[in-house]
Parts: sequence; C-alpha cells; structure tokens
Amino acid sequence: MQLTLKILAFLFTAGLLVSYWLFPLTPLEFGAKYNNSNFNPSNESSGMQFYSNMRFPDRRISYRIERCPLQKVNEMEQAFEILENLTPLEFYPVEQGEQIKVMCNSSNKVEGGLFIAGEGGPTNITKSGKFNVILSGKILLIRESKCARPNVALHELLHVLGFNHSTNPRNVMYPIVRCDQTIGKDVVQLLNELYAIESLPDLGFENISAVIEGRYFSANISLRNIGLAKSEKANLKIYLDNESFKEIEIPELDIGHGRKIVLKNFYVRKFKVSEIKFTLEHLKEELNKTNNEAILRSEVN
Repeated sequence: MQLTLKILAFLFTAGLLVSYWLFPLTPLEFGAKYNNSNFNPSNESSGMQFYSNMRFPDRRISYRIERCPLQKVNEMEQAFEILENLTPLEFYPVEQGEQIKVMCNSSNKVEGGLFIAGEGGPTNITKSGKFNVILSGKILLIRESKCARPNVALHELLHVLGFNHSTNPRNVMYPIVRCDQTIGKDVVQLLNELYAIESLPDLGFENISAVIEGRYFSANISLRNIGLAKSEKANLKIYLDNESFKEIEIPELDIGHGRKIVLKNFYVRKFKVSEIKFTLEHLKEELNKTNNEAILRSEVN
C-alpha cells in the first residue's frame, strides 16, 4: 500500500513537470522598452506648406513638359533654373515616368469670377515618419507671363513643392501674381533645410508585443520604412537572453510602406527568459539606426 502511494505521488509530480514543460500555464508578458526615436528637421514649416516637412524623395527631380508653346517652355525652364541657383534642387527632363508633369492650355480658365493664370500642386503624397513625401505633381500653365521673371511658373512650381499661398503681396506665393514679387527668404531656407537631409531609407519598429506561455513564444511585430528611399532586403533577428532564437527575411519596402509579422506558439528551449531582443539588420545606410533594435523585458521580477 505504501509503495503504491509513493508510485502515485511520483507519477503525479512527474505529470506536473511535463505539463509545465510542454503546455502554456501563466503567460509571461514582456513590456516594450525600446528606442523608436527619429530626427526631425528643425523647421516645422510653420504653415508655409500644405503639410509639415513636404519634400520629394530626392533633391534631383524629373519633369516632362507636354505640348506647350515655346514661351511657356522657356518660362518653366527659367523657373527650374532659378530654384536650382537658390537651393540644392536639380530638375532634369525625362521622356516618361516624370515626377513633375507640366501642361499648357490656351483656353481661359475662370473660377469665382477671377482669371486663373495657372494651377499646380502635388498629386501623390505619402506619409513617411516626420516627412510628407511628394511622389508626383502637376503644373498647368494657362497663360504666358508678362513679367521679366517667370513668376507664374515659379508660383506653380512652389505649389508642387508643397508651399501654400502667402498673405504678403510682395511674395511670389501671393494668390494674385505681380511682376514685382520675389521668392521669400523663408521659402529658400526651408527648401535648403529639407533637402539637406540625405535620401536614405529608415527601417524601424512601430509596435512590438511578445508573450511566452509555458514553453511557447508568440509575438506581434510591426515595422515600417519611414525614410526617403526604398529599403533593401533586411533580416529581423530575435534573441532570447542574447541567444539566437529566430531569423526572418524582410522584403524591400517602398517609402512609407510597412510589414506586420505574427508569430504563434514557437517552442522555446530555455527554461526561463527575462529579455527578448529584436534587431533589424539592414546593410544599406539609413537615416537613423537607433530604431533598428527593440528590447522587451519581462514584467515579472
């Protein structure tokens, strides 16, 4: 009888150990304690732009002028040259796939009883971190300028670059174009500041949560390219207490695009885990590398 009780007690204890080893019991939650900082241009646009920090991905911007008379072509090219001389921007013509499309229409355009000399603005914008990245824009030049400077073309080009109207009648961004208007120094300063930032990708974690239930690991991971260029393939590596646990390939990501990864019930060999580290290994240079690592620590002491 005594021997039978000992055997039963042994089997009961062994069963508990096996259950703890193989099956989820009390979940071990991991809190987010990671650096997701990102630099920010010192000038927040102060209402000068439609949205803050609007810029094209690169300082080299392609354009195509479609079926315009020679005078309007010359005015548009003059406008490009003026901004090139004041800023780091460089405009170059292409046959197709342009970032800025310039069109002309000889018919009068009237809105609200006022003759409209031109129209321009971004046509495709994507939010990418602290930037509102302009992917494409259009300019419609409706009438020829009578000014020595191509103020109509400059006005619409600055709209495409994200600039709003000015309340200063002497500013070229005033809603009514006059020949004595000039480009404001604050516009030039902001363009110089925005385009001084290199056109690089910036892979970073957005949200991470992880849990270990018994001997099984699960996680939800969100990451995004918040930079100014397409990211190349990268590797997501997961470490449990500095021991390699899992590696996942991340495909190329366009500007502003992200990826969500869900991991469910991956077996953990370690008996106890106090820290989980996630790292993004991206060979290409980035705007910011500090957001490529995330460390989660157990909330249970």
